[in-house]
Amino acid sequence: LCSNNNPYASFGATLARDEEQNLWSTPHDVTHTEADDDRVLYNMIVVRNQLDKDSEEWQKLNYDIYTLRQTRKEVRSRWKHILEDLGFQKEADSLLSVTKLSIISDSQNMSKARDILLKLSEETNIFPTSWELSERYLFVVDRLIALDAADEFFKMASVVYPKRPSGDRVDDSQKAQQH
Repeated sequence: LCSNNNPYASFGATLARDEEQNLWSTPHDVTHTEADDDRVLYNMIVVRNQLDKDSEEWQKLNYDIYTLRQTRKEVRSRWKHILEDLGFQKEADSLLSVTKLSIISDSQNMSKARDILLKLSEETNIFPTSWELSERYLFVVDRLIALDAADEFFKMASVVYPKRPSGDRVDDSQKAQQH
């Protein structure tokens, strides 16, 4: 068969293009926003794609992109874990889904959402040490405020991901005991 007649001929190219457009974690993830952290990742991808794949710079950027995506997956997993523990098993994915069309439910909640997000960042390890606060989680906290679950989320995050001095990690068995 001629490749022009093969409907799967561009399959690999389509997957690669989808992966490059995906700024969060998984291919076909339409939930990413166009926040500052997305632009940083996008710019890294653009620069990497202009480099020779055999170069040391390409390899370093590729590793940095992979690391950033893995960190995002880990943070999302932490949030999902807490939401599920709070009883939002069926709603966790939708609560974490933020798109370009997402809106803050009540503009009066904005300052409270920012305060809670900052408090989560400063008083828990739900975010990695080097993490810059993501606008994505501001929307999630706003949803938790609307559900009257933001304070419970913070309390649970404080128990499951307590702030520890660097190098003093809590293993899963200790987390289970605390929980």
